[in-house]
Amino acid sequence: MSENYQRVLERILREISIQEEHGARKRLLLHSCCAPCSSYVLEYLSEYFEITVFYFNPNISPEAEYHYRVEEEKRLIAAMPFSNPVHFLEGEYRPERFLDAVKGYEGEKEGGERCFRCYELRLREAAVLAKKGGFDYFTTTLSISPLKNAEKLNQIGKALAQEYGVSYLFSDFKKKNGYQRSIELSREYGLYRQNYCGCVFSKVESGMRKLKKENFFEKIVDKKRFL
Repeated sequence: MSENYQRVLERILREISIQEEHGARKRLLLHSCCAPCSSYVLEYLSEYFEITVFYFNPNISPEAEYHYRVEEEKRLIAAMPFSNPVHFLEGEYRPERFLDAVKGYEGEKEGGERCFRCYELRLREAAVLAKKGGFDYFTTTLSISPLKNAEKLNQIGKALAQEYGVSYLFSDFKKKNGYQRSIELSREYGLYRQNYCGCVFSKVESGMRKLKKENFFEKIVDKKRFL
C-alpha cells in the first residue's frame, strides 16, 4: 500500500509551525519544473518557509522553450504575494546531462524509467545545492502533475536525503485540489501552460496523441455524413 504523502506533508508542516514559535523560519529549496506547477506550491508553502525556487531543467527542449519557461517562472514570482520571501535561482542549462541520464531509455513511454531517471537527475542537483546552501529541506513541484509518479518522486527524494544529509519534504501536491488550484492560478496570472512535459521525447508523444485525437474526430465527422 502506497504512502499518503499529503498527510505526511501536513504532519511535517504542523511540526514546523510549532518549532517556528521558538526558532527561525525554515528554508526550503524548491525545485520547479515550470511556473504553472509552482504557482499552487508557492501559495501553499510560503506560509511555512522562506523559499528559494531552483529552476534546473536540462530536459527541456528546444532551448527557446527552456528560456521562455524560465521567464514565466520569474514573472510569476514577481507578481504573486507571499507570506514569506521567495527567491529565484537558475541552474545550469546543459541538455547533454539529460540525454546522458536517459541513454538507452529513449524509447520508453512517458511515465516510465526514462522519466524516473530524469526525476533523479533534477532532484540530485537540488539535494547537492540544498546541502551546500544549508537549507532545512528540499523538494520538487513535480508531484502536482497527474502525469508524474508521486510515489517514485518521494522514494528518490528520501534516498537522496539520506545520501546528502539534508531533509526531503515529502509531498503529493496534486492532492487537496492542488492541481486544480494551479490551473486557476495560471489563468489568474496569464501563465503559459505548455502541452508537453519538456523533453524532446514527451513533445513527440504529445504530438502523436494530438494526431490520434484529430484522426478520431475526423472519422466521427465522416461517419455522420453517411448517417
